[in-house]
Amino acid sequence: MSLLCSLKDTVLQENEHPIISYDDFSRRDVRSLVFHFLYAAEAFDYQESLQSIVDNFNRGFNLNVPFDGELFKVVDSIINSRHELEKIYVPFLSNWRTERVSVCTKLILLFGIWELKNTDTDARIVINEAIELAKCFAEEDAYRFVNGILDPISKDCRKELSISTDS
Repeated sequence: MSLLCSLKDTVLQENEHPIISYDDFSRRDVRSLVFHFLYAAEAFDYQESLQSIVDNFNRGFNLNVPFDGELFKVVDSIINSRHELEKIYVPFLSNWRTERVSVCTKLILLFGIWELKNTDTDARIVINEAIELAKCFAEEDAYRFVNGILDPISKDCRKELSISTDS
């Protein structure tokens, strides 16, 4: 089982397992860690520093996530732009209030939207990975909701990109 679902169930004792290097993580593992760090930040109402959160994960799960690496920068960027990212998905919540969207689903949407807007990763991959996160961490049918929100957003992002490159 990958880190994607196993991290939520495994608490390692210090020195029980070797340190897991960031270089050993798959892209899916990295996405899982992004979700975990976002969830921890949300749980602390964004009052705890990201460095402290990552440090606690490093020590608690025998990880080696660098503070100056890509993963840290991605999570920091999502946290800092979370209000703008939320404004992107709110118009797609037909017949839903934002308060009804669970924390896990909201964080997966924020991450997916950030990835659509800030990376060259194919939209189908971004959406599929968001669906997999939802299957692991959100409520039972949240993956359908995530797909239904990210799909039209991905099409809007493509239009936006083609307009900006045509100018």
